[in-house]
Amino acid sequence: MIDYEILRLIWWALLGVLLAGFAIMDGFDLGVAMLFRFIGKNDAERRILLETIEPVWEGNQVWLLLGGGAIFAAWPLLYAVAFSGFYEALLLVLLALILRPVSFVFRGKLEDLGWRNTWDWGLCVSGLVPSLVFGVAFGNVLQGVPFNFDDTLRMTYHGSFFALLNPFAVLCGLVSLSLIAMHGMTYAAMKIEAALHNRVVTVARLSAVFFILLFSISGVWVSSQGQGYKIISTIATNGASNPLNKQVVMAAGAWLENYSRYPWMMIAPVLAFVGAICVLIMVRSRTGIAFIASAISCAATICTAGFSLFPFLLPSSSHPQSSLTVWDASSSQATLFNMLIAAMIFVPLVLLYTSWVFRVLRGKISIKDLHDGAY
Repeated sequence: MIDYEILRLIWWALLGVLLAGFAIMDGFDLGVAMLFRFIGKNDAERRILLETIEPVWEGNQVWLLLGGGAIFAAWPLLYAVAFSGFYEALLLVLLALILRPVSFVFRGKLEDLGWRNTWDWGLCVSGLVPSLVFGVAFGNVLQGVPFNFDDTLRMTYHGSFFALLNPFAVLCGLVSLSLIAMHGMTYAAMKIEAALHNRVVTVARLSAVFFILLFSISGVWVSSQGQGYKIISTIATNGASNPLNKQVVMAAGAWLENYSRYPWMMIAPVLAFVGAICVLIMVRSRTGIAFIASAISCAATICTAGFSLFPFLLPSSSHPQSSLTVWDASSSQATLFNMLIAAMIFVPLVLLYTSWVFRVLRGKISIKDLHDGAY
């Protein structure tokens, strides 16, 4: 069996892969849904934008299920704290994700303009809310969440929903919104033609500019004002999962220490910027390359947060000793090993299926296709 320490590192990396997969695959669905109502000037144009994502959005949600399942099985303490502390926020996400299929189905039931406008706004909400909430959640993770464990590892959460909406978390939410908007519009630019294409390109470029600006501001905030966390005691990287067996302190600039300790990690924020800049330059003429660059920017943004936090998974702002790390919040060695075998089977299957679907659905969508009954 693989060493416990190595298994924990593998599952930390796999968690990042699954989160990045969700940001890339479902991110463009959310981005298109969030903005199509504003970009399409009439029902036909809105239908074109929706048809870029309608055949694939449901399959793309598998990455969210994989990520949630991985947290539940590989990091049970993280699952318990996050899903308790962020309960109201995650409920909003769940309701928004339920609204998406309902809006897709009911929008086409009647041709009445008021009816379709109602469900169009439902789709906008279904894209906006998850994009914002996930960013706000990451912002709170970077600041720490108020929870603690007692001697029997029973968890108590001391925060509230509105406490999550603090300035830095809202800034991270705006970073997420601009990133998802950029990604969605870059995907749409790859799939549509004519005058609608020009509008989509304009919004993609504006979103890229906002992302670069907001991502820079958040980095300056973390480096100048942000309080990070650091372990000041020895910790058994292959020991039992007990968060209380360590000492943690809060320190200004602690989230930047990994970049000096492991300089290769700097590639993540650099790629986030480079990807957005490539979108800015290439989205009009080289849409395929721009979409790949946008996907890289999404993955790199997730990695930037993960690299900054390592080895922390969820710091505690009220009781730093209770903070959850890669080394003390995982399932047992046997569980991680068995899950790894399952992941080695099913993740490649998901990738193969996704590749096949996008190959079948390759090509552009136009108003003529709608009139010919192709969609």
